[in-house]
Amino acid sequence: MRRFIGRDRELNVLRNAFREVGEAAGSANPGQCILMRGRRRVGKSSLVEEFLRRTEAPNLFFTAAGGSAEDELTELLDAVATSTLPDRGLFAEEAPGQWNAAFRLLAEVLPDDRPSVVVIDEVPYLMNRIDAFEGMLQRAWDRLLSRKPVLLLLVGSDLSMMEALDSYDRPFHQRGREMVVGPLNPADIGEMLGLPPAAALDAALVTGGLPLICAEWRAGATVWEFLRASLDNPLSALLVSAERSLAAEFPPQAMSREVLRAIGTGERTFTNIARAAGGIAHTTLTRATDVLIEKRVVAAELPLSLRPSKERRYRVADPYLRFWLAFLDPHMAEIERMRGDLTLSRIKERWTSWRGRAVEPLVRDSLARLLPDEALPAAPAIGGYWTRSNDVEIDLVGADRRPVAKRLLFLGSVKWLENSTFDSHDLAALQKHRAAITDDPVPLVAVSRNGISCSGLHAAYGPEELLGAWRSASA
Repeated sequence: MRRFIGRDRELNVLRNAFREVGEAAGSANPGQCILMRGRRRVGKSSLVEEFLRRTEAPNLFFTAAGGSAEDELTELLDAVATSTLPDRGLFAEEAPGQWNAAFRLLAEVLPDDRPSVVVIDEVPYLMNRIDAFEGMLQRAWDRLLSRKPVLLLLVGSDLSMMEALDSYDRPFHQRGREMVVGPLNPADIGEMLGLPPAAALDAALVTGGLPLICAEWRAGATVWEFLRASLDNPLSALLVSAERSLAAEFPPQAMSREVLRAIGTGERTFTNIARAAGGIAHTTLTRATDVLIEKRVVAAELPLSLRPSKERRYRVADPYLRFWLAFLDPHMAEIERMRGDLTLSRIKERWTSWRGRAVEPLVRDSLARLLPDEALPAAPAIGGYWTRSNDVEIDLVGADRRPVAKRLLFLGSVKWLENSTFDSHDLAALQKHRAAITDDPVPLVAVSRNGISCSGLHAAYGPEELLGAWRSASA
């Protein structure tokens, strides 16, 4: 079994909060609450389980399942019975029939003399299904739970609902600290899988850093070896994780699914997405894209430049989902009849062009963490620039703000080919595009998978430098 990789920052946050609870034991309100959110299958529950394993504190781990209020309460009673809370037997004796009573009884069975941990996973299900749940939770926390030395972890995958839980007009406002759990970063992936920098970045594009998928990647295996093994197994995490996440967030009949598929297959403009999704109406498409953006599944971006633009483009925000929609979802029937070899051949044909565009958001995120350095200043905003006709398209634009900048800090190009360097022809094209948007000698940057073979650049970065940015972020 692989050791637990990454999450050092998140584990430190949990460990420090738990220590503070223990140090405050005996005071009026020693309890602390953390609101933990992150997309499904990103490893939130595994993170919490690892934290509980390391602390060895008395704990309760309850996971809501989306049932009725009565069913969820029954599940809570079962979770208490199997917990490590010392007085858990009291729950079985009294068997509370209402959530208010369950919260009161839970406060009674929590230890007074040592810190404990209570985990409520998938809180949005409870917010949806139980009347006045947030109000009951707020009263229980203010009057009972916070007076015990307990660390309360409220965990959820619906990002917008978890954010709403702490909004100013909701009962639980300012009762907990927010904590966002993202996927494993490329440096963690590289360490976990024993991959060199360029291959680690490829793995990030395929797996999205989802721990369950990374766990199926044999250490040292190439992307093609991993894909071949995954496509030969209809139950592999690479195949099933996306469908399970989408099914939980969007019902099969929802128009958002069709719109997401259109974006995932490469359509980026509003008009083309509408056409690819079956010619849906403007208002329907607007509603669907709003839902996808609110749930952080899709990103809507404007060109970053000195002039305003209405040329909005859409992309799938999650790298793994982007890969799944482009290559796997359209051919699931093929894979299920054990012809994953056909799917793999199709991926190989399109891999270079797909990866060249898919890596751009990862490059921008990497530079945002890497800068400032000796060559370039920190850039508060890093994006791209394009025109409607794509006659001018710049992969990297660093600026003082977005989407309309007052000052451009650098312009750059991403060339992510196996056996081709960034050369004088690429530089000339970048200089030409710079002249189209500014007369100033804005510094020029190249990011290349296979090195640089020209002079005239202000800065250049490769896989090692990009991965290094994430290593420092993990430290």
